[in-house]
Parts: sequence; C-alpha cells; structure tokens
Amino acid sequence: MGELAATVPGLHWTFEMLLKYSKPKLIAGGKKFYEFLRDHCPVVTETYYPPFWCWESRVQTLLRPFVTAKPWVSYRNELIRAPDGGQISLDWFDNDSSTSHPDPSSRPTVLLLPGLTGTSRESYILHMVQQSRELGYRCVVFNNRGVSGEKLLTPRTYCAANTEDLEMVIEHVQKTHPAAPIMAAGVSMGGMMLANYLGRKGRRTCLKGVVVFSAGWDVFECTASLEKPLDRFLFNSYLTSCLQASVHRHRPVLEKNYDIDHVMKAKTIREFDERFTSIMFGYPTNDDYYRDASPIHKLKSVQVPMLCLNAADDVFSPNHAIPIEAVKQNPNLALVITCHGGHIGFLEGLWPRQSTYMDRVFRQFAKAVIEQGSRLTDLQ
Repeated sequence: MGELAATVPGLHWTFEMLLKYSKPKLIAGGKKFYEFLRDHCPVVTETYYPPFWCWESRVQTLLRPFVTAKPWVSYRNELIRAPDGGQISLDWFDNDSSTSHPDPSSRPTVLLLPGLTGTSRESYILHMVQQSRELGYRCVVFNNRGVSGEKLLTPRTYCAANTEDLEMVIEHVQKTHPAAPIMAAGVSMGGMMLANYLGRKGRRTCLKGVVVFSAGWDVFECTASLEKPLDRFLFNSYLTSCLQASVHRHRPVLEKNYDIDHVMKAKTIREFDERFTSIMFGYPTNDDYYRDASPIHKLKSVQVPMLCLNAADDVFSPNHAIPIEAVKQNPNLALVITCHGGHIGFLEGLWPRQSTYMDRVFRQFAKAVIEQGSRLTDLQ
C-alpha cells in the first residue's frame, strides 16, 4: 500500500489523512448497555470525519460558534425562587406544535445544561432544542444563576461541585409535568454538574437517562492543560475574563461578601476559583473544591444510564484523564471517545453549518432513552 501511495500523486497524503480517522472507541460498563447503544444509537459506532480543513482540536473549538448556524428558538422564561432567596432562570421550549406527542401532560421533557458561562442562546444548546423539536419533545434550559440577564438576588452564583440548584430545578420540572418522562443533557461544566448530581443521588432521581458532552472529569488535569502557554492564551484568559465580567455585572450584591478587586485581578481560571468560587462555597482550599468538583470520583455511584462523549484531542479535558477504567466498572455508564473533535466541536462535513457529530449523538440517544427506555431499567 505504501509503494502504491508513493506512485500516485496525492494518494499518499489521502492515505495518511485516513489513518488519522477511525471509529470512535465505545466503552461500556456492561454488555446490556453496549448492545442498547449499538442497536438504538448506531452513530456511536460510526467513523467520525472532521472537515479536512478543520480537524485540529483548537481550531474546531474556536470555530464552532461561528461556523454552525443558530436555529431560531422562541423560549418561555420562568424565574423560580431558591430556598436561600436567590432566583434561577429557566427557558422553556414547550413545542406545542408536536404531532408525535400532542398531549403536553405526557410530552417528553429534555433538560439542557450549558457550559461554564453559557446560556440558552449558545449554538450547541439551540441545536439540541432543534433536534428535540423534530422528535416532538419539550426542552427546558437550566441557566446558572446570574448568567442570562436576570438579577442576582443573593451573593451566590454557581460551581460544578454544588448541585443544590440542579436538584431543585429537576424537582420543579417533574412537579410541573409529573406524567412526562425526563432525560437530561449537559455540556462541558453542565455535564460535570450532571455527573456529580447523579453520583450523589444514585437511584433517587426521576431522570430516565443522561448524555454528557466534553465534560472535564478531573479538574486538576483540566486546569493544568489549560495553563499550558498556547491554551492559556487561546482559552484560559478569555474564559477568566468572561467569569470576571459576570462578577462585575453583579458587583453591588457580591462585594458585600467578597474582595471583588482581588477577584478582578485573576489571570487564570485557577486564580479566579482560588479568590472567588472556592470561598463562596465554603471549601477550606481550592484543592478541596477541585477534588469535589471532579466527577471522576463519583462515577461508581451513578445508577442512571449515562452516555459520555469526549474527544481525545480536547485540551479542556485531556485524553489521559478520561475515566475509562471507572466506566468499565459501572454497568450504567458508557463512553464514546473520538480521535478528533476538540471541546464541544465535533464538526463534520465539508461545511458544517447545520449538524455536528455531537448533535447526532444527542438525537439518537434522546430518542432511544425516551422510546426504548424500558430496555434500560436494569443494567446490572
């Protein structure tokens, strides 16, 4: 093959590029979950081909918000009050035109959790809403405190380790539509929060299934990766400034409890967390917070079917920290690892405007959980 490739102009380059692509690794903790995914979510066994002009991880990560279209979605906003006096903004897409599930009382509900500073207007969230709309499902987006334009009423925001707000939101959604099945999808930090929630709740949840995209499994390894010179320049500094901008917007209520001037001088996410997040949630040290925020330590306690998608080249969640062994030991877990895709990238096709590999995984898994969920009742 090598001799043939060398004799045909361009064929050698094509062969070398094809060697970079292979079918995703599908790792499941049990045979039953593996077979369920193979039968009802076949995209996880298909070769993922990134665009030939956009296969590098950092390029995928940076370009996705600009390359992919933003489907138009009209939300119904609801503000709910937390026990501490704070408020949480939920954006509902009711999908009242659904023909497959015309009865709103039983229409399946998909709860969506955006990333670190994301809201219901992120392109990846809008695409999942679009996929859900086509399936006939209802969506509700959980916006973390203070990120989507609502006023911060108490000196508290959010973090990946604390799942109190998420627990309250899930209970609220269930009480609002008690006859409707509920599943959830989380992206990046939203996925970390979901995984931490499932690890703490075990079987004590109404969620029928969960899918997690580009989660950071070990926060120590994630922050170390993002502090490498190039990644610090491309991503870390920008995300830190986004977090600081949110703090600045709510400065009047936050400065009563925290040294905001010191927070605003942080240069990295780690420094921001040391000066703000870990203090807000009462951790003795930032290391204690990072340990508690790392879902890898709670995966053994997950008792709900959870599918996880990561790219091996994701600088936010480095390959060596992906919890392969932990997944193998829990029959409720499955993990898909693609060679390429970056962080919330997964662009595919010549011009990936409409759909990504991540969108296809979401659509097939959501449909499988809602319509074939009886096969997932006992994965032990």
